[in-house]
Amino acid sequence: MKSNIEIERKFLVNGDFMPYVTKKIHIVQGYLNSDPKRTVRVRIKDDKGFITIKGIGNETGATRFEWEKEIAVEDAKELIKLCESGVIDKVRHLVPSGSHTIEVDVFYGENEGLVMAEIELASEDEDYIRPEWLGCEVTNDKRYYNSYLSKHPYTQWK
Repeated sequence: MKSNIEIERKFLVNGDFMPYVTKKIHIVQGYLNSDPKRTVRVRIKDDKGFITIKGIGNETGATRFEWEKEIAVEDAKELIKLCESGVIDKVRHLVPSGSHTIEVDVFYGENEGLVMAEIELASEDEDYIRPEWLGCEVTNDKRYYNSYLSKHPYTQWK
């Protein structure tokens, strides 16, 4: 059984990661509840639907509860219609890096111009290879949470 604890670190991207991409996934997601204590997300990844509940992050922002189940894509499309305003549209690029895969999200729509990377770890202090195109860490900066971006789009930041 998969652990319901997610440990991930987030970074801005400031270099060319494209030569290392092995797969791309189009993601559209909305929030039925964007309260940071208990976000409820509906996501469509290419032709699959998912519903996810996430708890509040710990003091570093890297560790939190996450529960996710695959649902019919038709149900996900209907649930997206019920979501709060501010749907996230992005393409996720998978980049192998040592024993990890870095997920680089290129945002579109109201978050155009934002490129962010995430790496999931087994523990907060696990070593990982840091490619030269990985920029500053934003793990504990709530502005870079997708639930925040859905309400405060990147294109509207001053």
